Amino acid sequence: MKSKGSHLGEFEELILLAVASLLDDAYGVSVMKYIASETKRNANISAIHEGLKRLERKGLLKSRVGGATQMRGGRSKRFFELTETGKSTLEEVMNLKLQLYRKVPNFNLNWSK
Repeated sequence: MKSKGSHLGEFEELILLAVASLLDDAYGVSVMKYIASETKRNANISAIHEGLKRLERKGLLKSRVGGATQMRGGRSKRFFELTETGKSTLEEVMNLKLQLYRKVPNFNLNWSK
């Protein structure tokens, strides 16, 4: 059983899914834009950065600093990727939700929509 500190909230799950989907282009702004475009939910960049840091502290993400660019005023981007623990955590969350959805009477799990 996981400890309270390892619990994955909905927002954290969205961030992990965004990082997994963006592959090598997962950094704060790209994660924010991905979540907005895919979920129609807007999150401010501070919340995204805090979520990324929290997930890294939990060992679900790892980061690396990219090169500085003139376009960013000489600042570099911090890129994120899932760790093996992050991948397995997403799989566990998905499997748990599917298990629970399958127990709902008359609920159609039609993924082709």
